[in-house]
Amino acid sequence: MLAHKIKADGLLMLTALIWGAAFVAQRLGMDHVGPFTFNGVRFALGALALQPLIWKMQQTRAREGGGSGLATRRIILCGLAAGCVLFAGAALQQVGIVYTTAGKAGFITGLYVVMVPLFGLALGQRAGASTWMGALAAAAGLYLLSVNEDFSIAYGDVLELIGAVFWAGHVLLIGKLSPGMDGVDAVKLAAAQFVVCAGLSLGAGVCTESITLAGLSGAAVPILYGGLMSVGVAYTLQVVAQRDADPAHAAIILSLEAVFAAVTGYFVLDEVLSPRAMLGCGLMLGGMLISQLKQQPAA
Repeated sequence: MLAHKIKADGLLMLTALIWGAAFVAQRLGMDHVGPFTFNGVRFALGALALQPLIWKMQQTRAREGGGSGLATRRIILCGLAAGCVLFAGAALQQVGIVYTTAGKAGFITGLYVVMVPLFGLALGQRAGASTWMGALAAAAGLYLLSVNEDFSIAYGDVLELIGAVFWAGHVLLIGKLSPGMDGVDAVKLAAAQFVVCAGLSLGAGVCTESITLAGLSGAAVPILYGGLMSVGVAYTLQVVAQRDADPAHAAIILSLEAVFAAVTGYFVLDEVLSPRAMLGCGLMLGGMLISQLKQQPAA
């Protein structure tokens, strides 16, 4: 059992690394295509990448006599709802990354980890002291990272912050929609929301951006990474790992996505954070970790 947990934590660490590096891929892709086009193609690829997993899981469910799962109509309706929120979060993140660094985008997006329990208050959920401590630390960190000495904040950072609100809403929505779903239905829901997000993104791209074969060809590597690795492979790793991982460990490890975004941004894009910004990142990461250490049973 211990070996399984260590393996699961390793897979989650790899997932966080893939997601963190995706911020760099998203930034590089903007040199060739618009943000909506980039998201549309990568989420379409992500949906396609999940099809082999869905097929395999369905075969396993059939062999084990697990039934036929939820009705397709319910999965489609849930996918529509989740996909619309996903589109909003992904669009704000992708447009925002044009005007900020990959590292800052990673840390600001990561604030959804703190926002989820706070927003849960509106749903009647209780927030412990560690949640509030984490929120205060993250807010202080955001101030140091994004607010300049003249009290102005970069446009891209504002978009990333609003996007984090939608990412938090997406987590809460999935939490409401997914109960009662088995593994197959959960992955089907993921694929359905990716299809919806891809359709909305491509629609927005057709209306507002110039889509060319040359642009798509130039952005091929970032798009493939964003679609196949970030969406397809990383999501699959998360599903596999969280079968054995402790939920608290999983949340904490996945929070390291922001650190990997900053590190890959430094090595690939030569992005350098000022000492003030680095202190802000440290406070934000601390806030994310503290917010996940609430209401844990004593050993």
